[in-house]
Amino acid sequence: MSDSRPVELEFSRKYDLQHAEHYLNKHQDGWSRRLSNWRDQQLARRALKQAGEPRLVLDLPCGAGRFWSTLAEHPSREILAADYSADMLDVARRHQLRESQGRVRTLRTSAFSIDLDDASVDCVFCMRLLHHVADAEHRTTILREFHRVSRDTVILSLWVDGNYKAWRRRRLEQRRDQSRNRFIITRDRVEQEFRDAGFDIVGHQDFLPGYAMWRVYTLRKKGAGGGSEDE
Repeated sequence: MSDSRPVELEFSRKYDLQHAEHYLNKHQDGWSRRLSNWRDQQLARRALKQAGEPRLVLDLPCGAGRFWSTLAEHPSREILAADYSADMLDVARRHQLRESQGRVRTLRTSAFSIDLDDASVDCVFCMRLLHHVADAEHRTTILREFHRVSRDTVILSLWVDGNYKAWRRRRLEQRRDQSRNRFIITRDRVEQEFRDAGFDIVGHQDFLPGYAMWRVYTLRKKGAGGGSEDE
């Protein structure tokens, strides 16, 4: 089990029952969001293949279960779905798709202090969390927890620089004086953080190369075997 104490970020406090219900439905609200969700699922499938089709996957944070049906496409995969929000877990359980029924166990826990033993899962699957984490120390805490509970791989997404949307967002931020809960991280910096936390980079995929900020990384614990981009 983790010895670290959970960190509560400001954005995580908004996920009450009403917001969880909204989060469940928003990715199917209009053709652009449906297309975006289709692309997210496509990237997830490719990352899982890069990771060697892991059998026991920790989906953290699982949110409203948006990726459960994709995770359940592998017939022998077990899914441990975890989130800090009890309301998110409640909504996800009530709206499980047929493909994932009976395939998912749920757990309320924090990515900063995961309530699992060391090397409990084959892969940690973490979509749409790290772009909320501005502090490098906080990211390091999360990455070390992922390294601790995974036997082999980690799949995660975040916002990176080097594309049109990142350039445009930073120009807009310079003109606005407002609080933020989403952040762009430079590719060089975050990839060094991965290495410092004990990972090799197996591969990465961009949502829309040269345009969109979203990037999905597949990482492997150093010494766990398999190839990497760094080789």
